[in-house]
Amino acid sequence: MLWLVETRSVSPVFVGRADELQTLNDALARAAAGEPQALLLGGEAGVGKTRLVEEFATAAGCVGAVVALGGCVEIGADGLPFAPFSTALRALHRALPDALATAAAGQEEELARLLPEFAEAGPGRHEEEGMARLFELTARLLERVAADRTVVVALEDLHWADASTRHLLAYLFRTLRTGRLVVLATYRSDDIHRRHPLRPLLAELDRLRTVRRLELGRFNRAEVGRQIAGILAAEPAPAQVDEIFERSDGNAFFVEELAVAAHEGCATGLTDSLRDLLLVRVEGMPESAQQVARIVAEGGSTVEHRLLAAVARFAEDDLIEALRAAVHAGILAPAPDGDGYRFRHSLVREAVGDDLLPGERSRLNRRYAEALEADPTLVPAGERVMRLASYWYRAHEAAKALPAVLEASVTARRRHAYSEQLRLLERAMELWDTAPEDIRAALRPVDYTEVYPPPLSERRGGTPSGCDPATAPLRYLDLMAEAAVAGRLCGERERALKITKRALRLLDDDPDPLRAAWFWVQRSRLVQSLARGDGWQELGTAQELVRGLPPSEVHAEVLAMVAGWSMLHEPGPEAVTAAERAVEYARMVGASDIELNARLTLGGLMVDAGDIEAGLAEMYEVRDLVVEQGRTGVLGRSHINLPSSLEGVGRSEEAVGILREGVRRTERAGLLESQGWVWSNLAESLYSLGRWDEAVEAAMKARTTAPAAKPSGGGCFHCAAIQFARGQVTEAARLLAEARASYGTHDPMPQNNLPLARLAVGIAAAEGRLPDARAELDRALDTGFPPGTQRFAWPLLLAAAEAEAGARGLPAAEAGRAEVLQRLFHAAKHLTTDAPIWLAHDKWIRAELHRAEGRDTPDAWSDVVSAFEALERPYDLARVRHRLAEVLLTAGGEDERDRATALLRLAHAVAAHLGARPLTDAVTLLAQRARLPLTPAPDHRTAPTDPADSLGLTTRERDVLRLVSAGRTNRQIAEELFISPKTASVHVSNILAKLGVSGRGEAAAVAHRMGLFPADMTGAPAV
Repeated sequence: MLWLVETRSVSPVFVGRADELQTLNDALARAAAGEPQALLLGGEAGVGKTRLVEEFATAAGCVGAVVALGGCVEIGADGLPFAPFSTALRALHRALPDALATAAAGQEEELARLLPEFAEAGPGRHEEEGMARLFELTARLLERVAADRTVVVALEDLHWADASTRHLLAYLFRTLRTGRLVVLATYRSDDIHRRHPLRPLLAELDRLRTVRRLELGRFNRAEVGRQIAGILAAEPAPAQVDEIFERSDGNAFFVEELAVAAHEGCATGLTDSLRDLLLVRVEGMPESAQQVARIVAEGGSTVEHRLLAAVARFAEDDLIEALRAAVHAGILAPAPDGDGYRFRHSLVREAVGDDLLPGERSRLNRRYAEALEADPTLVPAGERVMRLASYWYRAHEAAKALPAVLEASVTARRRHAYSEQLRLLERAMELWDTAPEDIRAALRPVDYTEVYPPPLSERRGGTPSGCDPATAPLRYLDLMAEAAVAGRLCGERERALKITKRALRLLDDDPDPLRAAWFWVQRSRLVQSLARGDGWQELGTAQELVRGLPPSEVHAEVLAMVAGWSMLHEPGPEAVTAAERAVEYARMVGASDIELNARLTLGGLMVDAGDIEAGLAEMYEVRDLVVEQGRTGVLGRSHINLPSSLEGVGRSEEAVGILREGVRRTERAGLLESQGWVWSNLAESLYSLGRWDEAVEAAMKARTTAPAAKPSGGGCFHCAAIQFARGQVTEAARLLAEARASYGTHDPMPQNNLPLARLAVGIAAAEGRLPDARAELDRALDTGFPPGTQRFAWPLLLAAAEAEAGARGLPAAEAGRAEVLQRLFHAAKHLTTDAPIWLAHDKWIRAELHRAEGRDTPDAWSDVVSAFEALERPYDLARVRHRLAEVLLTAGGEDERDRATALLRLAHAVAAHLGARPLTDAVTLLAQRARLPLTPAPDHRTAPTDPADSLGLTTRERDVLRLVSAGRTNRQIAEELFISPKTASVHVSNILAKLGVSGRGEAAAVAHRMGLFPADMTGAPAV
């Protein structure tokens, strides 16, 4: 009803800011061309940030862009989780309901944590990747909405933003890749003191080349003059401009205040303090309007009309008159989106709020809380719980504040706003001792917590009393447990670690083994994530505490954690036993996610122990259950561990299919860290299959997708391995160092350290640093190879054996050679060969050791070649064929020369196809020395017009080979050629036989060498 009331203090003329507005319009144009834009707009309070955003929004709307505005909400010292994003999404929902619904399809329940209009939000359980998943889904939602139209999302007052909002904004700025989207955020720069939580975010965003940061300066004298002329609708006197410019120092808001004060001829124009100017203008209003202003100042950034009426307790007409006076005076303004009021400028609100007396502040907050309790519909449903908690807390009413704060913490957890949950739980702990005993006794852990077992004396069946946990009272330790998990999930690990230490001290005075074990598990996770150790000491303590106790979820989790740790660090029989007991206990207590995770661990341990088929069957069954039941908490791991085990036993093609599926599923679920691991594992399997360009692409995805360091380190390592194989030794060394840094030294794992050592040995040998290669090997051998680490140990031993063989004959290498070879032989002798890939490596290492001693034979190398011909390892097969050709040529017979020629041609074709320059050069040099042609001489009398004819391929087999060369799977070939997968498999087998190769990668290499399928204009194989 007050929308038409205007104030004279706002200039109708937009003054200055031409450069800044042009920058924003340029960003809009680039976004319209499909390049997402991210901008930060800073400036001191009152300098004109909001006015600039309004002008830009108007201009954007005029060219057809959809503009969604959202502002950070301040309630005292509190912020509402994701408030600006919720407001902006709500605006998009109103403007583009169908487009937003289509973009959110399938993820409505998760996205409802930001916008309840989507659906009813999912359960509020803690989830390891819950917040990351929400962030990823939000980013993809905005990209989809902006795919066909230009969208501007403007978020104001970032200096008030809650931690979750800051994290989400940082995520968007880092990951937006497509869409006609502009994300603009404003903040008050003069509020960003040294310890302000926004400062680290600004520093992080400054390092992103995709983010532009604008600083809005003050007006110069000419601009101040134009602003005053707009306000007064008349040209001001030069002396007046000089005075106002000097006093305002060019701050647009203070120019407005001083201009109005001077125009009205009031004494406020003479005050020395601009802050006093703001208060005196308030004091110039009628008393009822002043009272309304004080109430609004304490209510938050915006106060709804009905809530204001309930708190003010004025007669309706009196309230309207008071509001009319405040709006007319330019102190308050109607909220732009809703039936409420806010201060026209936050500086005035802060001045009025600071002028309140402590008792007056408490009384106003109590009235707000009482009004909201009496009628929850006075505020939007999504804000009620948080605002009620804030009002009661600032009213200093512990009896009311404690339950309200706890309820707000549950709401924060449901939204994956773990930073806000942690802050609220810390506030609840602060209130705990001051709240009356009867209030605390009425609280129930089932209402406010989820992560923690009830006290031993109140566990069902724990004592003769047999109390139901649902009736147990909430304890202080329950709050500490929730806070510890929230702190870990939001990244506040130091705070979480302090909480666990305090809890364990409390449990020293009141022992409860199960509760203590639970906290030791949390401490183990925190120690590992903070790089303070490997976490085993803490897990060992937890294991001792639960030993002999009845089955429980905590007991199952401890055993599952111990098994998982052992699988990564010291796999063996004890780890298998722990995994089996974890599965058993989890089943007994109905802890499904723990059971599935423990079964994955058990399956992986069985594979490593040599029970390959049974272990893989267990992991396949878990994968199927996870997909069928939609268990997001285990989804990522099921698509990481299973293909990793398949790769470990040489079944790379099978692993690639699961990993491709894993990429799709983790992306759809927003599981970024898991997706990073999936990409890393995919790079490894593609490397094995000789699909190196695809492997590099997957490795780069691992480096850029995952928020955690270790998946990114995996991507670095696989890039390094490919660069090394292609002869880029310096770049490989750089990437290896980057991978080492990503893995860290606090938590050594064989699955990381052994591959790193293997590549380090190879690089050192390639650079002629044999002592360094030997030192790297010695460190690995001194540490030893625990049972189950053979998949990583075999390649390391091979690299060392190759280094020794390659240095044979060098005088500097002779010293210590016999000892090194003996250690290698002894280490290989004690590794299992249960999988064909391990047996092939065993034969290869023995052949290399014989080569290092100058006594390798064609028979030995023939065995190695035969072993690798049964595997899909084209690069490894090419390397051993080169070695066999080398030893055959040494034998010197004509039959041997013919066989060596065929081997070198195959090896050269694969090496050239992969870009493996060192192998290509070695094969070429050997062929030149032996005077062997690497390509057969053409017979012009019988040469077919089509190179494929010389291979005896049918037309259908040519079609299939073309798709094999393009990297298609049998299923994809079947779909493209309209045949069954079984028929495609038969064609592939026939092709391999006719080409005389053992795998698809070699077949593609032969097709590439012969030029069967020339590339199209994009460089991709013609299909």
